Amino acid sequence: MASFLSKIFARRSSKSIRVPAIETYDIENPEEKTARTLFHLVKLNHINYSHLISAFLFGADNQTLDRLYEIDSGLLEPWKDAPGEVVGSDWMDFLGKKEYERAFLDLFEDDLVDQGYDWKAVLQKFLFSGEQPLISSITADLGQPLIHLALALQMSVRDIAMEALTLAATSYYDNDIFKYSDDPSYFQAESLYKSSSITEILNKVRTDERFNNDAIAIPGEQNMTIIFRDHEAALLDYCNAWTISSDPTTHFRSSQKAAITLFMGTKTPQGGKYDKSLLHPLLMIHAIHVILPHTPDKVHISLVQQWWLTTLAIYVGQLRPEIDFDVIEGYDTQDKNWGWVKQQALKSPYATDAYFLQTLRVLKELGEAWQDAEEHHIRAAVKFVDDFDGWK
Repeated sequence: MASFLSKIFARRSSKSIRVPAIETYDIENPEEKTARTLFHLVKLNHINYSHLISAFLFGADNQTLDRLYEIDSGLLEPWKDAPGEVVGSDWMDFLGKKEYERAFLDLFEDDLVDQGYDWKAVLQKFLFSGEQPLISSITADLGQPLIHLALALQMSVRDIAMEALTLAATSYYDNDIFKYSDDPSYFQAESLYKSSSITEILNKVRTDERFNNDAIAIPGEQNMTIIFRDHEAALLDYCNAWTISSDPTTHFRSSQKAAITLFMGTKTPQGGKYDKSLLHPLLMIHAIHVILPHTPDKVHISLVQQWWLTTLAIYVGQLRPEIDFDVIEGYDTQDKNWGWVKQQALKSPYATDAYFLQTLRVLKELGEAWQDAEEHHIRAAVKFVDDFDGWK
């Protein structure tokens, strides 16, 4: 019996990824004033939640949160009325139709009422069940649905959770990301070679002439459709080259370090400024870390493969810049610690930049989760602050 159970456990663990927890909060039931302020601002509008939440997690006071809210809310468009309602069993007919964003939000909020305001039950229903589970498109739109979902789970805010479902639904067909997760054959196909190193694979992608395309001349998100259309076979070759299933947790951790290197080790055509597009793989792999404990074991590996395929497409879409794989190792922090990083996040000239704060928060949380024995994350954070002078 013991042998039989151990085999069952081995099969389960081979398909799952176990990660150290990232600290969570419950701002829907706050005990202190700043948390109440954050919850109030989050409910006010359809805004860039990550900016406010990052500032809150770095210890921003009420006045700072109010100021950031005013900055962010002025940059975003208000909700627009949808052409019609999305109701009942026909909701899947409207997937991918961004003009139905408000209608999808109404659909999910109505289901929230039906579920007795158990918002995690609503997530389970739409993300992981049915003919078209929304987890299959969670990395579409440069991972915005995924990042929203992680924020909802980390801060325990149902409004953000409903918006995460809305983003996943309205971007469902973006570059057909869903089909790769829904059909296991895509991620099981043979590849040219096998490697446990994402950085090694990226280095091969950089020089692969199969990705040469005259239609991709300027880096940017606009290239994603062309890449999936014209280079699907090459993308899947490199996606399936990564041997994550041989040791999922170890390789997942290495993927996070690789995402940091990809972001920090590349230079933009304009010079030393950081490329916001290449930040998205890091934001996404951090978000996956947050949501894994809330995700069925059976989708762990395919979720990370979905991230990896999206990351490859983003890298190719940014014209495959050269990567300095040693950019972080050995960087002299000059005894700067996370306390110094916190001060920079709140007091530097870039403290009102949402992505600046988000980058530092993600590095800090990953460093704390893994206990950063190699000081990889603090080195990355200090170097980022030292070098940062705006986005490309």
